[in-house]
Amino acid sequence: MRELPKIFGDKSENVATQFLQQEGFVIIERNYFARKLGEIDIIARYEDTLHFIEVKSGRRDFDPVYNLTPSKIRKVINSAQYYMKSHNITMSFSIDALIIRQDEVEFIENITL
Repeated sequence: MRELPKIFGDKSENVATQFLQQEGFVIIERNYFARKLGEIDIIARYEDTLHFIEVKSGRRDFDPVYNLTPSKIRKVINSAQYYMKSHNITMSFSIDALIIRQDEVEFIENITL
């Protein structure tokens, strides 16, 4: 039986969170929704930088990195700016992606359009 997309997504975000924590990141928030702007999967801090992380995962037949579209990146950027403004944060930040392919995790820092 096929796994429901929400359950699959939650499992992927759990894998991503564990990976980040093992790498020394402190998880600040998960699934932050910025009104009509969009959602940020994971907000984490590493040293003096705040990381806004989009998690993409997929099945064997399609590489999930291709789901990281310019439109999605713009939504993450706008949501990150909203988060920083609404929380009065002025520290440096990074927009990142975490790609999960079966047993492989790839962390891509500073994604841009």
